[in-house]
Amino acid sequence: MSAALDDTHDPSLRSWVASANEAGTDFPIQNLPLGRFRRKGSEEPWRFGVAIGDQVLDLRLSAEQCPWGREVAQWLQPLAAGDLLGFMALGPVARRGVRSALSVALRDGSEQGPFLELCLVPQAALEMGLPCRIGDYTDFYTGIHHATAVGKLFRPDNPLLPNYQWVPIGYHGRASSIGVSGQRFHRPLGQVKGPNDAQPRLAPSARLDHELELGFLIGAGNALGEPVPITKAEDALFGIVLLNDWSARDVQAWEYQPLGPFLSKNFATTISPWVVMPEALAPFRVPFERPAGDPQPLPYLDSAANRAAGAFDITLEASIQTPRMREAGLPHERLMRSNFRDSYWTIAQLIAHHTVNGCNLGAGDLLGSGTQSGPAPGQGGSLLELTEGGKRPITLANGETRTFLEDGDSLVLRAHCEREGARRIGFGVCEGQVLASRAVA
Repeated sequence: MSAALDDTHDPSLRSWVASANEAGTDFPIQNLPLGRFRRKGSEEPWRFGVAIGDQVLDLRLSAEQCPWGREVAQWLQPLAAGDLLGFMALGPVARRGVRSALSVALRDGSEQGPFLELCLVPQAALEMGLPCRIGDYTDFYTGIHHATAVGKLFRPDNPLLPNYQWVPIGYHGRASSIGVSGQRFHRPLGQVKGPNDAQPRLAPSARLDHELELGFLIGAGNALGEPVPITKAEDALFGIVLLNDWSARDVQAWEYQPLGPFLSKNFATTISPWVVMPEALAPFRVPFERPAGDPQPLPYLDSAANRAAGAFDITLEASIQTPRMREAGLPHERLMRSNFRDSYWTIAQLIAHHTVNGCNLGAGDLLGSGTQSGPAPGQGGSLLELTEGGKRPITLANGETRTFLEDGDSLVLRAHCEREGARRIGFGVCEGQVLASRAVA
């Protein structure tokens, strides 16, 4: 792949860094999200790079051309070879070391500066792939406002089950159908049964929905039989992505008892291509607090550090574009906005709970946060909530209405962190599009 920049790009590293930081993009220098890419339309091997502004710093080229110390050079080897799982397995010391080395190298006057100018590739020229091979996938249910809203649809007098405030609820998802942003999938088929139907039938889902989530990629895992204590749980976290766990609500309603969702969830899950490292989010940590009167976590899910700064202030939003909007050249229209700080459980608690029984997590495993809804009306992280189970259609700006997703609809998730005194950090885009169902067999 050529690393040459287009003719309009200023080759001065100082100018480029300044423009990247000031452009208001998702990827300033402080972010350095990691992604897997190759030139659009090519069959060349995938590479890894970090996004900065509208450019990508090719880590293979930087490993080959830049003068690095021995330790950093060794850490960069798996990334240069296209082996993200190998790099993830090195653990947090390597991740933080490479991130720190890149941050220093991007400063004006650095030893690596003249070489880094030759390692930049415009993002517009690239296609993105899944960050890594995802070995296993667990979807949690940490959004208490989502759980309460959905519970009210089925159990108005008792929306939360007794265990919700004590144990992080999760289920085993399907890793093979996880795709990267831009994923297009057919409307799923499944068994459905309405309240007045004598028996179920196989049919395309008529109540297809999205779920606004974050995904947590595991780096260095744990051995079978060795739980990860909450005080070390974040050492297992490699990075964070956006995640849309598409859901067929009518299939789910018929199949989920007694064992939980199956065909209603395993047909597609979409994640964003850029992995945001936890170090980039340090300025946006906030205390983990339970509402007054709620039970406090059991000791294995509690620590002083988790209470002080275990939660993250991450603004989340979902937007829709219908086929009519696309034909008219209209952009995606925002449906809602919420914040991850309202999650009922922290990332560290999820990892500690997942492994407390000795379960072994491995490099590249993915944990979903569950739907992240806010406490206010209009903050639902799914159409199921926003339309109150399909009873109140949403009217879009062009006059169209939606209760659930229709064929051709595109759904985009975005997220960012922002506060005074810190540079805005973004997560990029997580987009998926619904295609018409295949014929019923």
